[in-house]
Amino acid sequence: MENGSVVMSFILMAYTEMEDHRYLYFTGFLLLFILMLLTNIILITVIYIATALHEPMYFLMCNLAVNGIYGTISLLPSVLGNLMSHTYEISLTACFLQVFCLHTFVSVEFSILAVMGYDRYVAICHPLHYHQLMSHRNVCIFIAFSWIYPLIVFGLYFMLTTQRVFCDRIIEKVYCVNFELVKLSCFETSFQSKVGFVVTVFKNVPQVLMILFSYAQILRICLSASKESQAKAIQTCTPHLLSVINYAVGVFFEVIQSRFNMSHVPYKARIFLSLYFLIFPPLFNPVIYGISIRAIRIQIFKLFITRKNNTFLSQ
Repeated sequence: MENGSVVMSFILMAYTEMEDHRYLYFTGFLLLFILMLLTNIILITVIYIATALHEPMYFLMCNLAVNGIYGTISLLPSVLGNLMSHTYEISLTACFLQVFCLHTFVSVEFSILAVMGYDRYVAICHPLHYHQLMSHRNVCIFIAFSWIYPLIVFGLYFMLTTQRVFCDRIIEKVYCVNFELVKLSCFETSFQSKVGFVVTVFKNVPQVLMILFSYAQILRICLSASKESQAKAIQTCTPHLLSVINYAVGVFFEVIQSRFNMSHVPYKARIFLSLYFLIFPPLFNPVIYGISIRAIRIQIFKLFITRKNNTFLSQ
């Protein structure tokens, strides 16, 4: 991505506020990294092995877990490396790569959650047509679209950033983000800001509308259904709703921090707010689905009990 920029590396200044307890932070983030990888890999493995889980909802959960691993690998190795560094420097190319990976991770997460919302809507509002509307072919199309659409939309916009010349190298965060990079440009950025707004609308509004439509229809059906049907619908939708709320809270924190002056907020709180939407959804999604959904919980127990028995017999 060589573009002749004046600045060829950036300093992530937020790490200076973590110097006094760098080893404590390193240990905490390392444990988070291991836990995030482990929980998502377990969920993927269970869904892959158990033929009883080869259903649209579980395939979508599996993709959510894959995206969680993608986001984890995009962020935490860099955080761990910078915590052990005394320069907190990141090259231009590495910064570009991190921006692309983290932004697409967030968009893919939102897209998959939107498709999962549609899946719940079909399952509850059109149960007789579920296997037709959520056929294997349609699910593959939805999953491919959830990945390809964000990658293309953000990729085309991000090309504007890669062509920028940067005159400052201080980023007040623990990771690179497009909004911060654009602010460091040597030249006028109003055009890119307008394009960025349009891209944000195209990237996020369809997913928001899909989720709102899905749950509006589910609520409409539930209001006229029996108490037993209402309880079943709530049980079916709860894990997805928790994932959506968890994600929305994280994005809200990031928007607030990016658009408003947060200098009056303690640095630990600022770091927490900036990392929430990148850490907690990948960490809690597999836990939410693993605990809430009985079919997955049973298969996880079977996986570990089988391994324990095999280990015992081999001794």
